[in-house]
Amino acid sequence: MNNKNALLIIDMQQEDGFVLENLDTVVSLTATLLETARHQRVPVIYTRHINQADGSDLPRGEPRAADGGPSSYRAGTRQMEIIERLAPQPDELIIDKGRYSAFHRTDLDARLKALGVDTLIVCCVLTDVCVLSTVFDAFALGYHIRLISDACTTTTLAGHYSALLIMANWVYALEILTCAECLRALENREYLSLIPERPDLFAHQPHELESTIARLQTHLARTQE
Repeated sequence: MNNKNALLIIDMQQEDGFVLENLDTVVSLTATLLETARHQRVPVIYTRHINQADGSDLPRGEPRAADGGPSSYRAGTRQMEIIERLAPQPDELIIDKGRYSAFHRTDLDARLKALGVDTLIVCCVLTDVCVLSTVFDAFALGYHIRLISDACTTTTLAGHYSALLIMANWVYALEILTCAECLRALENREYLSLIPERPDLFAHQPHELESTIARLQTHLARTQE
């Protein structure tokens, strides 16, 4: 699994303006992934969402503080830095971005091509915002994506699972796996994952959301048998 992979850690910053579901677990799992990736010499890439302090680069409708600057991820503050437990090493790449997708107006695609990477192992936050946007752009650019389901989170479990379902339905050949299975893969051991066999596999109506989430959970649980 290792030759053309990169681990993409999305927006694990000190910004504390949002309460996230199961964040401690996500941090712990990401730390384990990070340790194994480094040991296996898999390139590690971080993203940071950063808004200019004067608010000049904010998109239309972005919340502003009383001084007109951004209300979150403000440049020059500690909130923009990667959390200490997952701190990058000096030789690891950090991509700063001003929009949800890690590919929007950044050189991430060029950097990945220079490294010979064709597969992204994606984790972290927010599942239904920056992870979702980045995964769709990676798919459009032709990357194979391995999404670590239990190393992603957002403000609600409903949002987390809804995003997983959208990606499972429409990112063709997306590989969804747990952290434990990804560790096995990084160590070149046999592993199991969910690769939806057809588009819209998890199609559902609003009243079916809970049962569809349960169906997705069942698929993911089977990867650990």
